[in-house]
Amino acid sequence: MQTISATELARNTRKVLDRVVSQGETVVIERNHTTIAQIVPTEQTMTAARALAGLKPMLTPEQAAAWLKESKEAFSEEVRNPWGA
Repeated sequence: MQTISATELARNTRKVLDRVVSQGETVVIERNHTTIAQIVPTEQTMTAARALAGLKPMLTPEQAAAWLKESKEAFSEEVRNPWGA
């Protein structure tokens, strides 16, 4: 975790943000030797397609098609009112 002044952040915003993104580093911002903020990298999210991408080489095209069909069977195309009216 690195500590920088608010002035340094103002002068080097792009560099600081790039470091947070590329290195996953948290940066503490101080003004007059008092911590006023932290810039924290976001939690990495993964789409279902990306999570399942590693399975693709293990499935034949037929198995993949069957899995996709089965995964959609529980869902309906109809529109429902979630408030029951």
